[in-house]
Amino acid sequence: MEDLNFRNGDAKTDVYGSSTMLQPAPVDKIPDGPTTPEIAYQMVKDETFSQTQPRLNLATFVTTYMDDYATKLMNDAININYIDETEYPRIAVMNGKCINIIANLWNSPEKDQWKTGALAIGSSEACMLGGVAAWLRWRKKRQAEGKPFDKPNFVISSAFQVVWEKFGQLWQIEMRQVPLTLDKTTLDPEEALKMCDENTICIVPILGVTWTGLNDDVKALDAALEAYNAKTGFDIPIHVDAASGGFILPFLQPELEWDFRLKWVYSISTSGHKFGLVYPGLGWVCWKGKEYLPDEMSFSVNYLGANITQVGLNFSRPAAQILGQYYQFIRLGFQGYKEIQYNSMEITKYLHAEIAKIPQFKNYSPDVVNPLFIWYMEPEYDKKANWTLYDLQDKLAQSGWMVPAYTLPDTLENFVVMRVVARMGFNRDMADMLLGDIKNAVAALDKLEYPTTTRIAMNKNEKITPTKFNHNGRRKADKK
Repeated sequence: MEDLNFRNGDAKTDVYGSSTMLQPAPVDKIPDGPTTPEIAYQMVKDETFSQTQPRLNLATFVTTYMDDYATKLMNDAININYIDETEYPRIAVMNGKCINIIANLWNSPEKDQWKTGALAIGSSEACMLGGVAAWLRWRKKRQAEGKPFDKPNFVISSAFQVVWEKFGQLWQIEMRQVPLTLDKTTLDPEEALKMCDENTICIVPILGVTWTGLNDDVKALDAALEAYNAKTGFDIPIHVDAASGGFILPFLQPELEWDFRLKWVYSISTSGHKFGLVYPGLGWVCWKGKEYLPDEMSFSVNYLGANITQVGLNFSRPAAQILGQYYQFIRLGFQGYKEIQYNSMEITKYLHAEIAKIPQFKNYSPDVVNPLFIWYMEPEYDKKANWTLYDLQDKLAQSGWMVPAYTLPDTLENFVVMRVVARMGFNRDMADMLLGDIKNAVAALDKLEYPTTTRIAMNKNEKITPTKFNHNGRRKADKK
């Protein structure tokens, strides 16, 4: 008689004919026994099936497309731990090559063969390393001068990314925020300097503000800081948070001075997994020279077969992203990066222009300086509408799009905006499909006879804190 136990899972089992598929996926307790890899794979795959497809996620900044060779190369290195430099010395060399390339894109003045920089899991760790270096330099100087060093602070615009809030809390460094207004949509250098004193470890301008896509004027800040430092005798430096702009400006606006060409720019951080065009898990930070990276930030161990020295908050870290970054540098070259970033910018400008034609909307800024922009509801229309941008977000999600709605930082928190990030893998046809879905959604929402729950809440001046979809980059859950 034929054995029918194959339903329990064996080589003959059809995935959807197995008994396992009749059971709920484990939540609290590990299953009693194993199942076949085919069934386990399909169960995990099916659980993510209803999510937004990554390339339709216009909320995220991170890369959602790499070519097949890059993907294969990274998959081949999925089991390599970068920190094991003794076992994988060529990975360490490749990492140094990437730092060299990035530092030189930012006009590093260093003459040594190997530039001063560090690998990070993402731009958040890279920001932390830049901030910690500034703090340790300041503290060492204060100690040498016999001055108190217990009240450090740093200055940044109120459109900061959440890592800077974490940095301030974890290292007990006061974060002084320069408010943004509709007239001053980026960091105002003079207002920033008003917040500085002898305890200021650095000022942090941002290139590619998460909230708006705009760039702080680093050159103007550097000039103002030069006069300020000369007047006060301070030596307050600049750390540039170039998470997005660090891989945009060198290719599209190489003449723009924002990097190590400026006197007071001591360190720059960026995200390799954003417009560096590598899958998630990669950041970079570079310093103007070795003298700006405190010795205390380098840690050595000898239990991996040799003496390994590393700069980073994390120890073990994936090597695959390094291979992915180096592959992209070789595969694309300067011209290839330039073409991809140019296309992303052109598609963004097209969407920006088309959104401006929709009477219910108004763009936040007339300019597009990075491949992202935001818009809000036209104020007069907003007063009488029965819906909000949160409702539009939900409508678009029904078509597979993730276009986030959120409020701006504190001084502009009455503005609910939407944002689109156009990354590699988002083409003109997809832009037209998105515009079509936006127009159809707006037409449907305009037909509503009664206000939605979000409109009622906004009319009562209640705070709305979406939990399912939220603006990535800044904590909102505690703002009720």
